[in-house]
Amino acid sequence: MTAPTAADLDVVGRQLGREPRGVLEISYRTPDGLPAVVKTAPRLADGTPFPTLYYLTDPRLTAEASRLESAGVMREMTERLAVDTDLAAAYREAHESYLTERNEIESLGTNFTGGGMPDRVKCLHVLIAHSLAKGPGVNPLGDETVALAAEGQLRGTAIPADWPRLADLPFTVNREESR
Repeated sequence: MTAPTAADLDVVGRQLGREPRGVLEISYRTPDGLPAVVKTAPRLADGTPFPTLYYLTDPRLTAEASRLESAGVMREMTERLAVDTDLAAAYREAHESYLTERNEIESLGTNFTGGGMPDRVKCLHVLIAHSLAKGPGVNPLGDETVALAAEGQLRGTAIPADWPRLADLPFTVNREESR
């Protein structure tokens, strides 16, 4: 986690295709050195609320998050939240941690965090960003999504080589058996 340099903001701007807004820090850099997750101010300079504390910027990761969303991962995770009380409790803890951290910067007067937390999965981009920024063990479904993304060619380039594999995470299921 480092304060963004002008060069970082230039890279993030190219990644996003627009000028970055409200960037407080680079919360995660890829193993190949690129900014990939930014921590954003809860309120933008013009006063607009921006509740997404961690924002995914690396195009490789955003493309993989979109691919996983299209594959139905969000629906399956939301279904598991409804039946796995331990997973739901851990996901709620991730939500509370996210909310506390954001409120320490500035409270928006809302319990909305992002990604659908704490009751559903709505955006894998937010979950990946949260897990990469905080490291494994904070957001169980974010950790799982990063592990899914790491099954392809992103491990060691956009995702740390030592990120836990799906089988090593506490709440994951065998996707082939659950279909």
